[in-house]
Amino acid sequence: MLTRTLLSTTSRTLSRRGFAAAVNPDNGGIVTPLEDFHKSQGGKLVEFAGYSLPVLYNKDNGGVLAEHHQTRERAGLFDVSHMGQIKWHGDDCADFIEKCVVGDVKGLKPGFGLLTLITTPEGTIIDDCIVSRAKEGYIYMVVNGACKHKDMAQFNAELEKYGSKDVCMEYMEETLALTAIQGPKAAEATQTIMPSGIDLTGVDFMQGFDTELAGVPGCRITRCGYTGEDGFELSIPAGQAETVVSALMEHADVDVAGLGARDSLRLEAGLCLYGNDIDDTTNPIEAVLGWTLGGKGSRRRTEQGFVGADKFLKPEGGLMKVSRKRVGIAGMKAPARGHTELYDASGENKIGEVTSGTFSPTLKKPIAMGYVETAHAKAGTDIMVNIRGKMQPAKVEKMPFVTTNYYRAP
Repeated sequence: MLTRTLLSTTSRTLSRRGFAAAVNPDNGGIVTPLEDFHKSQGGKLVEFAGYSLPVLYNKDNGGVLAEHHQTRERAGLFDVSHMGQIKWHGDDCADFIEKCVVGDVKGLKPGFGLLTLITTPEGTIIDDCIVSRAKEGYIYMVVNGACKHKDMAQFNAELEKYGSKDVCMEYMEETLALTAIQGPKAAEATQTIMPSGIDLTGVDFMQGFDTELAGVPGCRITRCGYTGEDGFELSIPAGQAETVVSALMEHADVDVAGLGARDSLRLEAGLCLYGNDIDDTTNPIEAVLGWTLGGKGSRRRTEQGFVGADKFLKPEGGLMKVSRKRVGIAGMKAPARGHTELYDASGENKIGEVTSGTFSPTLKKPIAMGYVETAHAKAGTDIMVNIRGKMQPAKVEKMPFVTTNYYRAP
């Protein structure tokens, strides 16, 4: 374990490095602990967020489309090891994290987590992340791979201001892999690698704990994911990651899935991709992510105290008005890709643009997400989409496009 930054005897950053980062010479991306596994499964490896990851697998089953349906109907297994994993320690770590994120970290019950946003002094979004209060006494955070270095810079800057309090940030770097198993058969398959005595039917959405997986110690499981389906994210020591995923692959309903399927799945579920649908020019109210602050009168909205709060919250906790909002879009005949221009029903006045778009394999029609002027953001509003120079009629639509299946324990 290396100490990267020592801010005081108790407020500090630790960094753990398991090995020198190897690079895939074909795509220039840092390899994950599952690189050889992907190659054995026929993965088409591309650079994504600086890492070598499979966009799809070259199997005789239909590529991205088949992997999408595999996840919706059975279980898809994804490598998300590019994500940043951080453990926070110390009596004051929850208080410090609440300086950086909008969510109610102090209010988390042991074992549970939440989706939250890291904000800038201007009130825009640096990243979205999962924060969990581990029963084991630390706080576990997962941040986006493309954002983790600027996230770390933000945390370090805020730690400098925070002073000599009991906070320690442990950035895990390459010591841990992260995989996600998603779909209606995910729980059944994951149960087969759990220690005896642990029944996943009692584990709720956004609940997690440290455990062995397939006999590998030092793992962590969280019931969450980014597809709209039930499933789990599995944090695994890097050197044993292939042992765990190989054990999952023994289940008849599990197969691998890549970045292409993950993107179409998350868009059907109405979930944002950082860098496309949210970024450091977007605030939480524009992004329709105000719910991450809690409802009207919630502690985080009234107390505030996090970076940039005054840029989108009124002093009493109300949400400031915004000129644009994130919406779902459907009804066009062809897929509308990112930066496609959106117009009002007359086709004369530009009102926004698409941030993500695809052909929905589940709905068998084009869907998109984007920003429009607030006056046009109500579901059912007629709009026009300029697709390759031709105007196509469409409608603003509520998201998610496909009903989500997040698990609730009995």
